[in-house]
Amino acid sequence: MPAAYVLQFYSETVTLLQSTGSAGLAVVFGLCAILLARRGRWTLARTIGRSGGGGAVRVGRFLGWLGLCMGISVGLAVGFYGLLTVFAKS
Repeated sequence: MPAAYVLQFYSETVTLLQSTGSAGLAVVFGLCAILLARRGRWTLARTIGRSGGGGAVRVGRFLGWLGLCMGISVGLAVGFYGLLTVFAKS
């Protein structure tokens, strides 16, 4: 999402509303990261920690939740912006 906002800032053809399309990708990738972290935690428990990667599981889970929360908050912000523009015209 930050790359989309930087692109919007320096581009004259991309608007801020168009750059919020990256929020959908953030939600999808966040869910994938959470699921993969769950699988990593299961593998770590199954091998009794011998496979390593406990830190990577924690970081992946944190980044997954961060991406998911950021995507949802951007979606809510765009939704409220849409509502405000609809009610401002009537």
